[in-house]
Amino acid sequence: MIGAIIGDIVGSRFEFNNHLSKDFDFFHPNCEFTDDTVMTCAVAQALMDAAGDWSTLGEKTVAAMQRIGRQFPNCGYGARFIHWMFSDNPQPYNSCGNGSAMRISPVGFAAKDVEEAKMLSAAVTRISHNHPEGMKGAEATAVAIVMARKGKSKTEIRTAMEEYYDLSMTVDNYRTQWQGHGKEICQIAVPQALVCFFEGDHFEDVIRNCISIGGDSDTIAAIAGGIAEAYYGVPEKYQIKAERYLPPVLMQIVLDFQERAKER
Repeated sequence: MIGAIIGDIVGSRFEFNNHLSKDFDFFHPNCEFTDDTVMTCAVAQALMDAAGDWSTLGEKTVAAMQRIGRQFPNCGYGARFIHWMFSDNPQPYNSCGNGSAMRISPVGFAAKDVEEAKMLSAAVTRISHNHPEGMKGAEATAVAIVMARKGKSKTEIRTAMEEYYDLSMTVDNYRTQWQGHGKEICQIAVPQALVCFFEGDHFEDVIRNCISIGGDSDTIAAIAGGIAEAYYGVPEKYQIKAERYLPPVLMQIVLDFQERAKER
């Protein structure tokens, strides 16, 4: 999940100020964590709270998202999600927003196989983003992470992802034809993130691809960052740098989740 968090932090300063190039300072004083990081941590905490009893995962996720999210109310949440987060009776609201995919990486690292990833993804997604595209975007991302963790090749992962999306665009296509514009929905952001991953040569290169195409930079980089972490790993120096941007409560969740992962 640290890969998704790094993608969010690096992309944060470009979300509303797109930079259509791979040439930029990777970490910068103007970088910060956003709602992508907060909700990724909330999903991780919910998985730990459920402690393998996946029948409780939905309710644990609602509780974690509200408990943790309310501590950071000004991190860029969408209007409907922030209403959900502060509601006494939160209900799914048929969203296809890319928030479902940006937060899903812990599922990909917790699931033992593709089928479990699909089941866990549905449990943590349908509580809010129950539109078919919202569900699909989260599932595709989680499945890609599991496959990468299991040592599948990019060709194998791409074949699986083509069951979800048309991946005929390239990074150059996105950069020139889309001109940095995009909508904050799964059916745009997830295939963008996948293409950036497939064309990347290493973890940092994947994130640079994401920034260079413009659009919802932090979320595209968060989605691709989780997959890139599973495939390439994350250089320790990047985790150390990311820690400087995170408050202790979120960093502790990252460390606790990583420790649990070692036990699996």
